[in-house]
Amino acid sequence: MKLPAWLTRAPVTQEVARINRFRADFAKLDDARLRARFQESGDLLEVIAVVAAVAARVIQLEMFDVQLAGALSLARGRIVEMQTGEGKTLAATPAVAWQARSGEGVHVMTVNDYLARRDARWMGGIYSSLGLTVGSVQQTMRAPERRAAYACDITYATANEIGFDFLRDQIALRPEDQVHRPFHAAVIDEADSILIDEARIPLVLAGGVVDEEVLARQVDPLVRRFHRGTHFTLDEHGRNIALADEGVRVVEAALGCGNIFAEPNLALYSAVHNAIHAHFLLRRDVDYVVKNSAIESVDQFKGRIAQDRRWPAGLHTAIEAKENVPFRRQGRVLGSIALQNLVAMYPQVCGMTGTAATQAAEFRQCYGLEVDVIPTNRPVIREDEPDVVFPTKAAKEEAVAEVIRAAHSSGQPVLVGTASVEESERLSRALVDIPHAVLNARNEEEEAEIVARAGERGAVTISTNMAGRGVDIKLGDGVAVLGGLFVIGTNRHESRRIDHQLRGRAGRQGDPGRSRFLISLEDDLLVSYGIEDAKYRHDAESIQRLIEGQNLDIRTFLVKYESIIEGQRNRIQERRQAVLTSDLPERERLVSLTTIDDLWADHLAAVSELRSGVQWLSYGGRDPLHEYLTRVDTMFRELEDSLEGETAARLKEAEERGLDPAERGATWTYLTTDRPFGEGGERIFRGIMRKFGLKGYS
Repeated sequence: MKLPAWLTRAPVTQEVARINRFRADFAKLDDARLRARFQESGDLLEVIAVVAAVAARVIQLEMFDVQLAGALSLARGRIVEMQTGEGKTLAATPAVAWQARSGEGVHVMTVNDYLARRDARWMGGIYSSLGLTVGSVQQTMRAPERRAAYACDITYATANEIGFDFLRDQIALRPEDQVHRPFHAAVIDEADSILIDEARIPLVLAGGVVDEEVLARQVDPLVRRFHRGTHFTLDEHGRNIALADEGVRVVEAALGCGNIFAEPNLALYSAVHNAIHAHFLLRRDVDYVVKNSAIESVDQFKGRIAQDRRWPAGLHTAIEAKENVPFRRQGRVLGSIALQNLVAMYPQVCGMTGTAATQAAEFRQCYGLEVDVIPTNRPVIREDEPDVVFPTKAAKEEAVAEVIRAAHSSGQPVLVGTASVEESERLSRALVDIPHAVLNARNEEEEAEIVARAGERGAVTISTNMAGRGVDIKLGDGVAVLGGLFVIGTNRHESRRIDHQLRGRAGRQGDPGRSRFLISLEDDLLVSYGIEDAKYRHDAESIQRLIEGQNLDIRTFLVKYESIIEGQRNRIQERRQAVLTSDLPERERLVSLTTIDDLWADHLAAVSELRSGVQWLSYGGRDPLHEYLTRVDTMFRELEDSLEGETAARLKEAEERGLDPAERGATWTYLTTDRPFGEGGERIFRGIMRKFGLKGYS
């Protein structure tokens, strides 16, 4: 196969050749001398060779040249694209070990607890032989266990757990309650998922009580009777909501609130907006499921239940009202950070994934990271068949079932990637005559076992798009002569990477395989974007390119809104950490800390309210970004000015009433949406982007 230009350059091939020469020499050394060489050498190529020699000795796996090339790129701070089944986990170990030699700690970020636990155990023997300590963080761990894991030279953990621990550290009342060390290096597995798909999703630490149930209960019966076009309108893509005159009349008459657009009614207007959103834009078993009398969000990229993820408080409450399930406490936000901002705190970052090249510009623009595409160890012989387009969903789903039956009858294993829980279950019902497995649950360990068996003769596995990511599918006996694994996609995703990930489940390590997408003109992607323009009707990839450009513009633009809050968070935390580690008296220190925390939480709430109303500024001819940044800066200055006086007043009250300043109740964590301004906020960004002539907007 033709190798990428960067890999065929003489320096790279020479470096890999040198590593192999070192490796041959090091294979003759005993364990103690290998460990000494690792600890003493200042040469990257020697260190990679040592780790490769130790890996062969400890886990009996010889690193291929392409894995050595991947390790070089990772150690030099790049995003590495390696295909499914090419051994990314092993390829990362030399780079992880190289960074860990400083003793400052390396975080290996994974996409779920199961992979963090598995990889720490699997690679742990290699690191131990090199004299390095290894730990993993699991969601069920308590603070002392987490602190011990982060004290290791190498820590495997999900990005979410690292972020939640960071947020909890920021409200710690004693230094010993903090679990993190200063961040040093991050090696990110499935980097496209963490740095692109989930980069803008805020991790939230909440506490206390904010009651939004009353408004949700009041407006839900009204909105249930609304009709599109009469009471409200949606834009051309069915995304953004506007109340129509009749909707305004019904709400104002039923609730006796006067002008719903008046500033005192902002919360009521938001509740109505959220109720319309819940009833008309979010679909049960597509966007969320009802499980154990609770609303569970479905990850739009992975097509599976997103553990501990909620929509912003008002919208989540509106969905609970819609489905008539018990309201879950939302609380007030005590702290929040997006994964993109969390990763930016590491001085050293690199990552690996099966799909990165299509997002190379975004990795460069948002993170300053270059992408290296590593060739496969053996040529890819998978057959990627052209899309088959049907006029209706019904015709498509009937065809999908027949294609599965035909493949199954020959014994060829089939993996089907669907777009939603609803679709996976509907397809399952259509295949009652064929033994099959359905994956849309949240148990990663069970999921991994099912996916690992998907290549066995006669296996049929129906999965939401990204289920089982990170798990290799090996072909069973006799499957290769049947054509290998047959991957079927039932929808094109907004991102080409998701489709490429699905295709990549077949054809690993030179295995045979094939892939085919069966789509319809009624699929969400084509309905939302393609039908309007005939030239896109049968060209899903052109639509995907357009959407990827739009999404990058939106994410880039939102960073401007959020950067001011991130800067303020850094300033307030520097002040807080100085208090936390100071020698002032215990009571004064605790009161100062809780005052900072309370005022910061109030500030976040005020900023959230400002965001919900910022769209009205554009209608008055003002620049929303300038107005927003100006107001948030003023609000923060007011916070800083009030801290000293508020702390003194609270200290006096605590002393007079004998209050315990450390008493503040339980906290909890969750994830929320990456649209901090709500769905309607996109309309503002479209207008502003048109104004500045950004691509993809007209």
